[in-house]
Amino acid sequence: MGLRHFPKLLLPRPGVVCAAALIFASQATEGQVPSGQTQERAQLLGSQANPVHGQNVTPSGENQGYAVASPNEEDIGKQQILKQIEEYKPFTVSVYSPFFYTTNVALVSSGEEDDVLVAPGVSLLYQPRITKTLFAQVGVVQQFFLYDRFTELNFASFDAIAGLVYYLPQFHNLSLRAYYDYNRLTDIDHYDEFFVNNSIILNGELPFRMRRAQQIFLGVALNLSFYANPDPPQRNDYSFYVGYGLALSRSFSIDASARLAVRDYYVGDRTDVSEILSLSANYRIRDWLTLSALSSFAWNQSNHSVFDYNVANIGGGVALSLKF
Repeated sequence: MGLRHFPKLLLPRPGVVCAAALIFASQATEGQVPSGQTQERAQLLGSQANPVHGQNVTPSGENQGYAVASPNEEDIGKQQILKQIEEYKPFTVSVYSPFFYTTNVALVSSGEEDDVLVAPGVSLLYQPRITKTLFAQVGVVQQFFLYDRFTELNFASFDAIAGLVYYLPQFHNLSLRAYYDYNRLTDIDHYDEFFVNNSIILNGELPFRMRRAQQIFLGVALNLSFYANPDPPQRNDYSFYVGYGLALSRSFSIDASARLAVRDYYVGDRTDVSEILSLSANYRIRDWLTLSALSSFAWNQSNHSVFDYNVANIGGGVALSLKF
């Protein structure tokens, strides 16, 4: 469990959506901020609760019925785990509700305002096994972002994904993912669409188990947008991340991750560099119920200083997840 497993619980997995507009003021309309800033908020807040874009979605080697590869495997032959293996369950339904205090609601470079928001969501993920280590992945996520004071910033985000996950135990448990992501942002009142993005997401992650209860993981992710409407917020993301997980008991875990992302925008000769630090503490009450304390901190630097911002998001969440 942990930050990467909420609510699978918790991922992170790469961001939810692409981001940003040319100039904040140039696109602002009464009662609504530009879609670029809305996407940034969806990425920073939604990624901590979005199972579709989370990491480690592939079942472990033990769950698949074979031992994890080791350096001396050729000497002792193929290893088998002599214990009962639970039947693989390809469907996961999750209902979750993270909440945050945020220091910069609109992600602006000056005149920051703080607020409290809740981001309830529901997801359905189907991962049928094609071979022992190759899985298809199809899923949908609907999430809502609801602010306390700045209700004009409320919006909804819908994602649909389809792709493949390939697990390579012989290469230090490397996992590879490739999938198509359709993202649609709407307002809350009438569900009027104000941004749509289509992208291909590629991800590779390499775990290093230090001890039985500790693990470090390294990963790279590419989020390549090939069609967006309107055009200005469209971008490609290139990111590298590192994380650490510690299980203090069977029920309690602590996770931390740091991500460096370069964002290349299609319009406006704009390039951003973002650093994001995420921390979580997670208590599993039941196999299907987890409580979490969540926090994230982000620093964005752009070649157009109007897009520079800092933000801290601190809160918690509850997640229910059923597999069948």
